Amino acid sequence: MGRLTVHRPVVKVVLGADGTTQRRRSDTLAVEEPLEIRIAGAPLAITMRTPGHDVELAAGFLVSEGVIARGDQFRAAIHCGGPGTAPIPAGATSLLGAPTSAENTYNVLDVALAPGVALPAPDLARSFYTTSSCGLCGKASIDAVETVSSYDVATDAATIAAADLLSLPDRLLAEQAGFGKTGGLHAAALFDAATGELLVVREDVGRHNAVDKVVGWALLDDRLPLTGTVLQVSGRASFELVQKAVMAGIPILSAVSAPSSLAVELAEASGLTLAGFVRGASMNLYARADRVLTGS
Repeated sequence: MGRLTVHRPVVKVVLGADGTTQRRRSDTLAVEEPLEIRIAGAPLAITMRTPGHDVELAAGFLVSEGVIARGDQFRAAIHCGGPGTAPIPAGATSLLGAPTSAENTYNVLDVALAPGVALPAPDLARSFYTTSSCGLCGKASIDAVETVSSYDVATDAATIAAADLLSLPDRLLAEQAGFGKTGGLHAAALFDAATGELLVVREDVGRHNAVDKVVGWALLDDRLPLTGTVLQVSGRASFELVQKAVMAGIPILSAVSAPSSLAVELAEASGLTLAGFVRGASMNLYARADRVLTGS
């Protein structure tokens, strides 16, 4: 597990009836650092993430981009630099813009795919720069990210009671230890739609990274496709989160906040159930409402 939080000094300012008061204190912040993902030594992508579960993050990212779809296609991963890593060619540079060295910063991850798995096309390198707020930054167009999924979520027979779906945000919040300390981390959780079992929770400064870590966990545990599951996210439902759910074979996506118009269009086209504003006693169902059982 990497560093989720750091402590920094701040000046606390409070406006009150008796005037303004100031005091110095320590504040807990969510860690944000770049991770460069390499495939067989070749730089592929950079994402700004919270360190921890980096292998899951890389695995989930590769599922989202259509590079792999099964656990047996992912062979291994290692943080570059330090003892036991492959030699670094003289003069080599990384996507992070600096010469590479043997020092292990744990911010470069080299992934090895299984024999016979096609490597990403060379023209994909350097085109995947992403940030913690947008999983699609660097993409030329929507057409470039509408990757065909290996799984058909439209045929998934999963259903869930409305009351059970409404309970998921609170269950997710109860597991968000990092958010409780910082207020600055997104989270994603995977639930079994039939039993309500919580399968996995991941936090990250980027909402798309949190989902990639969940999907990567499932890939490494050889659980893809994620038939009969619900993905609960702590924020809004963007296009890239719907895409990631579809690519992993998740039939139901539930978000605490609003979806985007393009997220709804992709959910409708893919046959994914999309719920937004899932709070308290109400929610909005934007696509495939038939999977949510209301009893009326």
